[in-house]
Amino acid sequence: MNTDKQSHGPLAGIKVIELAGIGPAPLCCTLLSDMGADVLRIDRNVPSGLGSPRTPRTDLLRRGRPSVSIDMKHPSGIATLLRLVAQADVVIDPFRPGVTERLGLGPEDCMARNPKLVYGRMTGWGQDGTLSQAAGHDLNYLALTGVLHAIGPKELPVPPLNVVADMGGGAMFLAVGVLAGVIEAQRSGQGQVVDTAMTEGSAFLGTGAFGSLAAGDWVHERTSNILDGGAHFYRCYKTSDGKFVSIASIEAKFYAILLEKLSLDPADLPAQMDRPTWPDMALKFEALFAGKSRDEWCAIMEGTDICFAPVLTFDEAFEHPHNRDRGSFVEVDGVRQPGPAPRFSRTPSAIKSPPPEMGADTAAGLAAWGLGADEIAALMEEKAVGWQG
Repeated sequence: MNTDKQSHGPLAGIKVIELAGIGPAPLCCTLLSDMGADVLRIDRNVPSGLGSPRTPRTDLLRRGRPSVSIDMKHPSGIATLLRLVAQADVVIDPFRPGVTERLGLGPEDCMARNPKLVYGRMTGWGQDGTLSQAAGHDLNYLALTGVLHAIGPKELPVPPLNVVADMGGGAMFLAVGVLAGVIEAQRSGQGQVVDTAMTEGSAFLGTGAFGSLAAGDWVHERTSNILDGGAHFYRCYKTSDGKFVSIASIEAKFYAILLEKLSLDPADLPAQMDRPTWPDMALKFEALFAGKSRDEWCAIMEGTDICFAPVLTFDEAFEHPHNRDRGSFVEVDGVRQPGPAPRFSRTPSAIKSPPPEMGADTAAGLAAWGLGADEIAALMEEKAVGWQG
């Protein structure tokens, strides 16, 4: 962790109000904070079901920014929040459509105080549409896009953790959207609402597959296409020690190296793209890879142009030489975790701090955003701010 670098990150000077939520909105704010933005997280001032009442240091989606507790149902709490909004470049709203409007914190309320504000809204289904008020999670949003149908063995679709819809289609698209909004607001002097739906972000991530469908090159059966495990040259194989390796030799020149390392003569094999032969070729490859351990295959294939990598556990990923060389994972407050990404040559990102306990920074956070000590003390006396759990 390097706080000196953090103060010069590429987003230094950008001020963000984060209304506390779960999943993609916090990851987006972690990314913005790592890049140097001044993110102030607004946690409810009583236990809310969004996590443990006093968040532990392992809640990594809360790292790098202070936590201020505010009662969003208290008039003085709302007034305080609107004062903060007046100074912000961005507000991140993680709630269902209409929730912030009912609280008096909707886009119109906030933009009346700050016309240049970019109001980023993060939902699964989007701000309108027939499902906009329905509950859901990553798996449901991904299911609606067609992408989930393509993932897993033939028998059933498999949840790809929550990294596709929540974190990819949600957090990353929200980050891009609000940053684009900030750039435009600097030119026009006007803010706007950024409606980020995990369904649409997830579908966009699958744009290449939709192109294959349009070209007539997609089979609606899992493990039947090049990128879904159907091709023998793009899948994982089990090794003799019960571990796995990944092979992604799509290009002919890479496939030729793969065959060479497997001691196979191309003249004795069907053409690489002869789709009906893929199942039999996969069986042949399975038998070959089962003959050596994962480490033995690494010694043979790693670092070549086969497009090869061992399938690592999280613990193993920390220790892989490539990840260690780049410092891809870092340790903060005794917790190993992914470091900031992407890399910047002149204004590097860095992690400001470990995750705070909820409301731990209420007084300091409000003071840093311009509230006086007497005002803060009065608000705490009213129980409009400060942790009450």
